[in-house]
Amino acid sequence: MPFIDLEKINPINVAPGCQLKTPFGEKLMLSHVEMDENAEIPLHDHPHEQAGIMISGKLRFTIGDETRTIGPGEMYLIPPNIPHRAIAEEGPAVVLDVFSPIREDYVAKMQEAQKTT
Repeated sequence: MPFIDLEKINPINVAPGCQLKTPFGEKLMLSHVEMDENAEIPLHDHPHEQAGIMISGKLRFTIGDETRTIGPGEMYLIPPNIPHRAIAEEGPAVVLDVFSPIREDYVAKMQEAQKTT
């Protein structure tokens, strides 16, 4: 599937106020994240490398021991197994994340969510 219409993908909820649409290939996963104001993706870590870019809004982002607020156009890199969290500040936020390798937990959740259509 070389072209993806996000409007045709059912989202998955990973935390209150946080919805993802995560198309994936063999070795790479995209994650379109929409967060309501004050929604939080709690502190967690995983063995996947993660990178992202802010599309809109602001996130208070903690990666390892560093915390900062990022806005549209700002990017980040998260090495494997580094704790991180994000909170949408001053309104909703939209982010595009990339994971490598793909997150099998998200694959399972996406496949289940698509069955409901």
